[in-house]
Amino acid sequence: MPKLSKDRPTPRKSPKQTRSTETVSIIIEAAARILETEGHGIFSTNAVARRAGVSIGTLYQYFPNKDAIVGALLVRETAQLLTDAEATLRLPSGEAALTALIAAAVAHQFRRPRLARLLDFEEARLPLDLQTRSVTNGVTQVALRILDSLLLPGHADKRVVARDVIAIMKGMIDAAGSNEEDDPVWLASRVRGAVFGYLSLAPSDARGARAAKGRRIR
Repeated sequence: MPKLSKDRPTPRKSPKQTRSTETVSIIIEAAARILETEGHGIFSTNAVARRAGVSIGTLYQYFPNKDAIVGALLVRETAQLLTDAEATLRLPSGEAALTALIAAAVAHQFRRPRLARLLDFEEARLPLDLQTRSVTNGVTQVALRILDSLLLPGHADKRVVARDVIAIMKGMIDAAGSNEEDDPVWLASRVRGAVFGYLSLAPSDARGARAAKGRRIR
């Protein structure tokens, strides 16, 4: 598991004007498309600058090297997952929210599967920075809030349980990505079975359903 570190290269500066923000977004998307279509073989700051249609000097204004670009791409992708995860908290029951959280994580993997596989590798290779850790913690907090709305037998420390749930989801989904699976519905069903099984909460069980229905997410 990657550890929090100050060693990951980060952007030189944050864009403050609309035009600068657009330039950074174009650079990050150019990097994503190179990784998707070409992999690591030709991935470089020069290649990204050419694909983005900017000068290498402009790129270096924001990113000191290609790892900093990859780090920004990781933040962009995980931030989108956090947005989708937070949306599940609006659902009426814990069971529905947990099912939707799993579906969101699977959809995240399948939205751009080749990119997701490459970023899984990069996430393990690069140390976590503060921004990425903040997003990751945000997803864990969503899981914790969902678990608070469920009556879970035999689990005293919900923070540990929340981390376990995220680990189960991530492990199975990353493995499916590595194996180039192409059926998100089947994957979501398997992940749901593993998560609900770990929680000793069968989705179709009337007792579990009543408990979930009776307590709303806070």
